[in-house]
Amino acid sequence: MSELNIKVGENQKSISAPVSVAEALKSVDRDLLKKSLAAKVNGEEVDLSFELHATDEVLSIEPILTETRDGLEVIRHSAAHLLAAAVLDLFPETKLGVGPALMDDPRYGYYYDIIAPHQLTEADLPIIEKRMRQIAGKNLAYRREEISRDDLVKLFSERDEPLKCELINEKAGETATAYHIENTSFVDFCLGPHVPNTNKIKAFKLLALSGAYWKGDANNQQMQRIYGTAFATQEELDAWLKQREEAEKRDHRRLGKELDLFSIQDDYGQGLILWHPKGAAIRMEMESLLKEELQKRGYSFVFTPHIAKRELWKVSGHEENYADSMFAPTHVVGDEDEFRLKPMNCPFHIGIYKASPKSYRDLPQRYSEMGTVYRAELSGTLHGLMRVRGFTVDDAHLFVRPDQVREEVADCLDFALKVFETYGFEKVKFELSVRGEAENKIYLGADEEWDNAETSLANALKERGISYERIEGEAAFYGPKIDIKIEDAIGRIWQLGTIQLDWNLPERFELEYTGEDGQKHRPIMIHRALFGSIERFFGVLVEHFAGAFPFWLAPVQITVLPITDRINEYAESVAKELKREGFRVESNLKSDKISAKIRDAQLQKIPLMLILGDKEFEEGNVAVRERKTGDIGTMTLVEFKEMARRLNETRALANV
Repeated sequence: MSELNIKVGENQKSISAPVSVAEALKSVDRDLLKKSLAAKVNGEEVDLSFELHATDEVLSIEPILTETRDGLEVIRHSAAHLLAAAVLDLFPETKLGVGPALMDDPRYGYYYDIIAPHQLTEADLPIIEKRMRQIAGKNLAYRREEISRDDLVKLFSERDEPLKCELINEKAGETATAYHIENTSFVDFCLGPHVPNTNKIKAFKLLALSGAYWKGDANNQQMQRIYGTAFATQEELDAWLKQREEAEKRDHRRLGKELDLFSIQDDYGQGLILWHPKGAAIRMEMESLLKEELQKRGYSFVFTPHIAKRELWKVSGHEENYADSMFAPTHVVGDEDEFRLKPMNCPFHIGIYKASPKSYRDLPQRYSEMGTVYRAELSGTLHGLMRVRGFTVDDAHLFVRPDQVREEVADCLDFALKVFETYGFEKVKFELSVRGEAENKIYLGADEEWDNAETSLANALKERGISYERIEGEAAFYGPKIDIKIEDAIGRIWQLGTIQLDWNLPERFELEYTGEDGQKHRPIMIHRALFGSIERFFGVLVEHFAGAFPFWLAPVQITVLPITDRINEYAESVAKELKREGFRVESNLKSDKISAKIRDAQLQKIPLMLILGDKEFEEGNVAVRERKTGDIGTMTLVEFKEMARRLNETRALANV
């Protein structure tokens, strides 16, 4: 036995080695071990069964607890393995693909891709879930095995699992790790970590079946994807299922069709959005809000092309690091140059910066563009407005001196809070995404530059009193970033904006400004988007408001409803006057009963209705009805216009 120094929180002690992580935690705090699912040893995630050996350094052990995001990810990844074990038990000839945890998908918590011996249907899900519960109740251990790559390939070859063999040959080093669920036929090529035993997975549910392609490529083998979710407690799962039921009522794809906001049509291509007049009206209001704030904050508006020479993307690093997400190169007949659709606007704004010499007095330069970009998203990943192939970014690039970084990042943070508050998003979450040490990720630039950039972003958050979570390994390839997430009306979290520091593109494109010392210096570039994508944020808004937009944002703000046909002429004159004032107005002159007209207006979620009868006509008034609260009284048209004007100008969230 040898001595091992460990540190758990503020507690440091010496224990005998070798020892498992679980035993090490138990020696410090038994109750802490009970709440632990896995742990981080010097920052590396490991199972509780991981064995610690004697070393001269102090080993820092951070338990991964059930109530944390990391803990939830361990539960969900382990539940995906439990799902695969149940499928193999029920359908032994099944071939396995991959089964990741999903942490940022509001619809699901994990999935597993399989090729079953027969086509599964929704009716199979309760049967599979029941078998999962039976396995979980047996309290079976998740066992990690270190094995040579060749032996692991041999193992899966003998199991007739060609997809696993393919993955191992692509991803494994000389040695690999496999996970078993004891006393089942399940084994997987996986890094882990996992819960110590199946009994830790208490609250889970299977949700859906869909088609999928191996590695998301339509040229590869077709598979079936089983979706599920899992939580630490049944109470959390029940709350999520209730939220999910509400989310289905708010689905932007259904509401988009019912309210005639947008469409996606096969004739034009999946992932490409056709904005209908009503959806476009909302989009124009969204952009108007941004433009007002941009002008106040000293931004300049620019416009750039949708394609550029392929060489540009080689210089920017996108060709090297982002090619899989770009559409294939194209060319013009008779022209030697190849072109690519732009996946980002950054290089174009760089071109504008480079078009004329800059001095230190000219900085910061703030360029803003509603720039449409194109990503070659796989068909299986497309989802309404939330994941598309062509979308518009509320994009901005700021070219700043090093001494201006703090102030400019702080203003970007203020900008974000101001905009999201206007839409009624009170809960905004910030994450600082940094490099981490993932071997499969390429990061451009020197360590010192990364350290300085990460510190600058962290300081900007701290100076604003903004709490944030540090996320390792999620930085962009050219620099660290602040990711902005919001919580919607039913408690779902959405990733939206981003603020990124970048010194790599200024270096690659040889950007310069003349400093106060007369020498040439490199500016730092800040990438800033608040909505992230107009399309995605619009989809979030549809679901947040359940299609019932506040007055200032609604595609039709007012509908004029005459009670009888003899009032139609008065109704038309009221509608025309309101339109001249800039309001979005419709008239319903059908010979329907007023109750039917009101019902139609409420189905279309129009904020304000003007009910016009003989009395209103004689007195020159309007009877006002709000879609939710009902009748709010009779007033003159002048009084109504003043009320409506105030709702617009203040961008009020309530209509009365």
